[in-house]
Amino acid sequence: MPERLAPAVNDLVLASARLPGGTALYDVHVVDGAVSQLAPAGDTGNPAARVVDLDGRYLIPGLWDEHVHMTQWALAANRIDLSGAISAGEAADVVRSALSGRGHEGDNAVTAVGVGFRDAVWADVPSLELLDGATRGVPTALLSHDLHCVWLNSAAASRYGVAVDSSGLLREEPAFELTRELGKLPDAVVDAWVRESAEAAAARGIVGIVDFEMTWNRDVWLRRMAGGFDAFRVDAGVYPQDLDRAIAAGMRTGLDVSGGAGLLRVGPLKVLIDGSLNTRTAYCVDPYPHGGHGLLTVSAAELLDLLVRARESGFVPAVHAIGDAANEVALDAFAAAGITGRIEHAQFVRSQDFARFGGLGLTASVQPAHALDDRDAADSNWAGRTDRAFPLRSLLAAGATLALGSDAPVSALEPWTAMSAATTRSRPDGRGPWHPEQALTRQEALAASTRGRGTVRAGDPADLAVLDVDPLAVSDAEFAAMPVAATLVAGRFTYGTF
Repeated sequence: MPERLAPAVNDLVLASARLPGGTALYDVHVVDGAVSQLAPAGDTGNPAARVVDLDGRYLIPGLWDEHVHMTQWALAANRIDLSGAISAGEAADVVRSALSGRGHEGDNAVTAVGVGFRDAVWADVPSLELLDGATRGVPTALLSHDLHCVWLNSAAASRYGVAVDSSGLLREEPAFELTRELGKLPDAVVDAWVRESAEAAAARGIVGIVDFEMTWNRDVWLRRMAGGFDAFRVDAGVYPQDLDRAIAAGMRTGLDVSGGAGLLRVGPLKVLIDGSLNTRTAYCVDPYPHGGHGLLTVSAAELLDLLVRARESGFVPAVHAIGDAANEVALDAFAAAGITGRIEHAQFVRSQDFARFGGLGLTASVQPAHALDDRDAADSNWAGRTDRAFPLRSLLAAGATLALGSDAPVSALEPWTAMSAATTRSRPDGRGPWHPEQALTRQEALAASTRGRGTVRAGDPADLAVLDVDPLAVSDAEFAAMPVAATLVAGRFTYGTF
């Protein structure tokens, strides 16, 4: 007999639903925001229940994007797109074209902002002179796709009071500081863009995100939710510069700060200890072809102190580590602090360190689409060693918990793209799969996108996605473009017209 966890009062029944991989039809009962039972189809129970006929569609747990910069993602949709530029010269031409309609020479009331350039794979290099020549005195700032680098012209450098050399580039913390400054638009404007982006995410089955926007993020989201935002749940990360403030406010990871609504919780403590591959600042054991090992931006001793503070104050640490040397530093610190947590990216890991993820009970918060976006850069900078780049299968086999995300705006906030990249290691561009031995199964990718739930069960939150097809049976192309019919958070439809 199906187990009923609560009386069917004020019931919602999702009737005639299938679970992936099966043909049986179920009526899925939702009570007080949770799945109360899965009963054979036709057993709708409470006659007063609202019944929504899914007509044989497939029901899965709702999807989480475990690593997002939500404000930056919303801003990116309203900035100059440089993702297709294959050289510095072409990026400058894109900017020149975008500025052509701005008016007369020297029209500089608003800084022009571009996003998404990838100079790691360019044959030429960015320069101050090149960007100055394309921008006609309009202050211009271009953000790299990984957010670790900003390319400025002279007018923007002057406007924001930053010093740049002949390259026009800022990297790491100076780049982050300027990125935050560029995002200081009226709240009403940014919040409207965030709402649009969130509605698009809900339409793809997203029920929650971990937001690592580099700001005091709790109050930003409280403002948005007071204004009616309810598209998905948010775990809002905290950065070290705000840790004292968070502790003083009684915050800890997992705490509901939305007044009991469950939409906003305190997220992890985010600590960045190295850079990125595109910017050639990821901290690596072996030198890059151009020289240098990248940057360790937080020392091993400083990281250990932060993890001890996290342990004592109830925060789950989320340590950004991309290079293999940075991952080693992070693993050592977790072991010494006696705390578990997350390593964000785990992009390049030495084989001897795989088992340490499982042994320490760590979650590898990974972004599978990066494996395809960064393929050429990885082959160039980590030649002969890319069998351990984006090592999803190796981490899972070693006992790590995988959590999939996008790092939007680095990649699109599109969970099916992430899962497709994880399962095929290829894009539909004619190139073969890249290290297919590191691929996941679809079931594993779904579990890593649903906080381990994998399938719909009684007792779980009614955070659900309704699919038109079986995600375990369709072609790779249809899986990547998965048709989502509806999304629910706590039994409330956030997308869909049922």
